[in-house]
Amino acid sequence: MINVNGKTIHLACGSTDMRKSINGLSAIVQSSFKLNPCSADLFVFCNRKRDRLKILEWDKDGFWLHLKRLEDGHFKWPSTAADEPTMAITREELTHILNGPGLEQKLRRKYFKPHLVV
Repeated sequence: MINVNGKTIHLACGSTDMRKSINGLSAIVQSSFKLNPCSADLFVFCNRKRDRLKILEWDKDGFWLHLKRLEDGHFKWPSTAADEPTMAITREELTHILNGPGLEQKLRRKYFKPHLVV
C-alpha cells in the first residue's frame, strides 16, 4: 500500500498520456509542475478516458510507479486549469478517488430488490 503519511499529494489536472512511465512522468513533474520528482511528495496522473490512474512516488533510493485500471466506470477527475496544472489534495481525497463506488457497490444498488415479509 502507498504510504501517504506526511506527504503532499499533487494531482495532475486534465489527462496524461499513460504510455509514459517513470522517466516521462518525472519530466512532467519537473517541467510542467516545477517540482522535484525526488521529493517525498506523491504525483497522481489519470488518462483521458479516466479509467487508468498512475501514482509516482520516490522511495529514498528509487521510484515506485503505482497503477490502477478500472474495469468498469471512471475516476472523478478535475479538468485542466489554465493557471494551475496541478492541485494539492488531502489523504482523504486520494482515498475517495481510489476507493470510489466500486463495481460491487454499483451492482448491489442496481440489482437490489427488497423482499416483503408477510
